[in-house]
Amino acid sequence: MSVLVLAEHDNKDLKDATLAAVTAAGELGGEVHLLVAGAGSASVASQAAAVAGVHKVLHADDAAYAHALPENLAPLIAGLMAGYDAFVAPATSRGKNVAPRVAAHLDVAQISDILSVVSADTFTRPIYAGNAIATVKSSDAKKVITVRGTAFAKAATSGGSASIEAVAAAAASDKASFEGAELTASARPELTAAKIIVSGGRALGSSEKFHEYIDPLADKLGAAVGASRAAVDAGYAPNDYQVGQTGKIVAPELYMAIGISGAIQHLAGMKDSKIIVAINKDEEAPIFQVADLGLVGDLFSLVPELTGKL
Repeated sequence: MSVLVLAEHDNKDLKDATLAAVTAAGELGGEVHLLVAGAGSASVASQAAAVAGVHKVLHADDAAYAHALPENLAPLIAGLMAGYDAFVAPATSRGKNVAPRVAAHLDVAQISDILSVVSADTFTRPIYAGNAIATVKSSDAKKVITVRGTAFAKAATSGGSASIEAVAAAAASDKASFEGAELTASARPELTAAKIIVSGGRALGSSEKFHEYIDPLADKLGAAVGASRAAVDAGYAPNDYQVGQTGKIVAPELYMAIGISGAIQHLAGMKDSKIIVAINKDEEAPIFQVADLGLVGDLFSLVPELTGKL
């Protein structure tokens, strides 16, 4: 079996999500090839070639791929799939945009958000917001798979010696074009890559209170800031802070849930964290069922006290 993996990058650096996808692809058996599609992305191709477990890097360098529009990436990947048995992408925003289109081009069913590889055609994946794990078997000749990054170890970024092969760009789509992007700049770590995350919930009561109590603690710990969907929907925090099934899936070394009750969709996004600390005045809150350490009490007094002692 030969597997093509989509590299997640910003035309400068290879993203960690790719490394977990490479590990998953390796468990399918056979050779793993990494596709780097971008513009001015030679440095990414070089980084990709050094990843352990990668046998070849396919480098498509063209202006059409500068912003990773899925309308342009999908035809490129579908054309390359004539030589591969499976396509694997990280279950990120980019992967979730591209993979369904590739599956449609190939006329196969996508296997989404896998947690483990049982065999070359059998996988486990979460259902019902992670409350149950389904084992699924695909009979399609070619597999299209997205990988939950928190479920697989990251491949080493050194030790590999893959060859780099240039591939021609496919015809660019005339139905979509890149108009611009509004990016949030932050000195804090990226949420999905952070080792420590401090998340706030609806119990904080307002955007002002959210930042007054959460930000100082996160700064003391060098942590990223997250939020529950309820806090985001209430306008306390921006959308890119959201952790959960409909937000970002994270698995840091330490996750602090402050004023978060622990709705199913939130737990689905953070329950794989190594250590979970919860602060909530409701001792019956579901968050305490997954927490390693729980503190029952008023967050408005406990959080400043904790911050002051760090």
